[in-house]
Amino acid sequence: MGILNVTPDSFSDGGRFEEAGAARAQAEALVAEGAALVDIGGESTRPGHVPVGAEEEQARILPVIRDLAARLPVPISVDTYKASTARVALEAGARIVNDVWGLQREPDIATVAAAHGAPVMVMHNRETIDPSIDIVDDMLRFFEVSLGIARRAGIGDREIVLDPGIGFGKSWEQHLDALRRLPEIRALGFPVLVGVSRKSLLGRLHDSDTRPVDRLYGSIASHVLSATLGADIVRVHDVRAHVDALRIVDAVMRPATEGSEP
Repeated sequence: MGILNVTPDSFSDGGRFEEAGAARAQAEALVAEGAALVDIGGESTRPGHVPVGAEEEQARILPVIRDLAARLPVPISVDTYKASTARVALEAGARIVNDVWGLQREPDIATVAAAHGAPVMVMHNRETIDPSIDIVDDMLRFFEVSLGIARRAGIGDREIVLDPGIGFGKSWEQHLDALRRLPEIRALGFPVLVGVSRKSLLGRLHDSDTRPVDRLYGSIASHVLSATLGADIVRVHDVRAHVDALRIVDAVMRPATEGSEP
């Protein structure tokens, strides 16, 4: 999953792709590098971000989605937790809803997705960080609620992807625990999405302060590890490098059947 933020304040690339031409060029570059889908967001969710209203969010993303839906050979997902934004984005050509609040901030978003036949990506999140809890147990209970919302709305299990929400509502140690215990999430029987790309938790492991753009190696290591532990999708800024790395993982961990193309 290639990341396209059309925001002024995203933690890594805020302001770079607000203009329509820049957004189009970036989306086409992500696909050329091997992205299987492009995730478009109009509201930053970085720590300390300033929330924006649905009208502003939609003004940012809708022209880009309309333009790219007719151009890209891969599906577009809309990164939003707002039901109204999901509805107009799907009408504009997006095909997937990626909700950082796991359908729980605005449960009507599940009804919107079901009405459009759109798969949903359900991310674990928390309002506050509580280092004392078992974070994976918290995820399992969170996902139980989210799955109930999705199923009541008419979304089939085959249309649901789970995301442990690395970088959201967790202590540094809980982020690491969530990654090492991915098989417990995968055991629920749903595809798993992981997004660690350029996040600040990677910087903590470096010898010196780093800018988000300098965290490529840590991003690749995190996503390779995630793939070996069961992740099916990784959400990244640097597509080409991840494609090259994950081809090795696939070759070793998921070998092609005899007689099939490599």
